[in-house]
Amino acid sequence: MPSIDTRTGIIQYDKDRATPGYTLFTPLGLTSTFLVDMNGKVVHEWKLPADVGNYAYLLDNGNLLVAIRTQDGPKGLPAKGGHLIEYDWDGNIVWEHVDSTQHHDFRRLPNGNTVYLGWKLLSDEQAARLPGGLPGTEHEDGIYADTIREVTPAGEIVWEWFAGDNMDMEKFPLHPGVPRDEYGHGNTIAPTNDGNFILNQRHTGTMCIIDKATKEIVWSLTDYEYGQQHDVQMLENGNILFFANGSWPVTYLGPETGSRVVEIDPETNKEVWSYAGDPPRSFFSWFISGAQRLASGNTLICEGLWGRLFEVTPEGDIVWDYVSPYVMTDPHPAYTNGNYVFRCYRYDPDGPQIQGRLGDPR
Repeated sequence: MPSIDTRTGIIQYDKDRATPGYTLFTPLGLTSTFLVDMNGKVVHEWKLPADVGNYAYLLDNGNLLVAIRTQDGPKGLPAKGGHLIEYDWDGNIVWEHVDSTQHHDFRRLPNGNTVYLGWKLLSDEQAARLPGGLPGTEHEDGIYADTIREVTPAGEIVWEWFAGDNMDMEKFPLHPGVPRDEYGHGNTIAPTNDGNFILNQRHTGTMCIIDKATKEIVWSLTDYEYGQQHDVQMLENGNILFFANGSWPVTYLGPETGSRVVEIDPETNKEVWSYAGDPPRSFFSWFISGAQRLASGNTLICEGLWGRLFEVTPEGDIVWDYVSPYVMTDPHPAYTNGNYVFRCYRYDPDGPQIQGRLGDPR
């Protein structure tokens, strides 16, 4: 059962500059998704049947899409889901899909299909030529690699991409400090503005765009200094926004380790905006975490290690700061005694997700 830490909740709230809305988050290890107003009050909750497989978000029809952890599938690999469920506002199941290999991320596409990350074993020949990683750290089953599957509402697979077949593993090797149990620990699958897909891999340090028609990688960026980034996404302006965890060894980053949120122009791979702590270590989550560019131009950030959700202006001023009070106190393989949050999302009170159900969030 979770405990509630009374030292948490709203830390800071600038009503004049914060973006009004409702913030959705799902504490890792627990079985609820919460929607809070700008004062941190829970205004809606979805009860989940089991441990969440990372996160949930609201669809444009106001329903909740979530991954639930199942007991089947590969053992010992992180961020496993396996059971995708869509709930209506009242908690009724309106769609579900089971794939015991599903992990990390999933998205509802404009055509009504759902795309998600999964695992699939490399062949012996593919595993033998996989470069990088720590020797002798393979999974007992072999080496799992990222696959991307798109399924119809009826559960039919209509498109699939597999790193073992469609990614040049020699060009994108595993980082030398990570295990060889999986290639390459994808943590983001996101549609681009033109219908292709962004894939991000933690263990290769690579973010890339996959052409859906050809299955070829048409853009990529590998930069260890970003430190195993998460939540890579394309903004409306075509730039790429992501959470740079900063968690590679300090030989790459220097002594002032910290996380950043970064926006780059993919035409040049140059940074056009970033947020960092001052000092850098005051903002640091070595795993999970994400960011969302809001309609106001502000950015909502999830500093996942600390369950901290906060909003910054383009100038980097913090205008809303909330820390999740929900701590996982029961034994858990990954989240005991933590208030970890994978991602969070802010929704306009009159937008399609909330549909005016809750009134003024301020």
